[in-house]
Amino acid sequence: MTVTCLRVHDLVSGEVDPGGAHVVLVDRLWPRGVRKESFSYDEWCKDAAPSTDLRKEFHSGELDFEEFAERYRAELDSGDAAEAVDHLAELSSDGGLVLAYAARDTERNHALVLAEVVRDGGARHR
Repeated sequence: MTVTCLRVHDLVSGEVDPGGAHVVLVDRLWPRGVRKESFSYDEWCKDAAPSTDLRKEFHSGELDFEEFAERYRAELDSGDAAEAVDHLAELSSDGGLVLAYAARDTERNHALVLAEVVRDGGARHR
């Protein structure tokens, strides 16, 4: 099982190649500055993205990354988010999976947290 996180903008520019992996956009909103016809992806999994409220709290600076990650993991444990995580875990077991995200910060973003949960086998297997 290979789960990789890559920036949408790097995929669009050709800086990185997904290498035949299943590419899933995991943002709730479409990435700014990216034309839909220029981004080649297999699925858009909005349900795996942080809730709007959690995203806004993190981006405004109300939450540090550790608190954001903890609350995001809790969101991924139930409802549509848990189903989305399980779907991503299934995709990753069938071959490579790229979680595409738009955040500029490549070291502290929701896709990295999501990738850990997916690698652990999905929400229902933890």
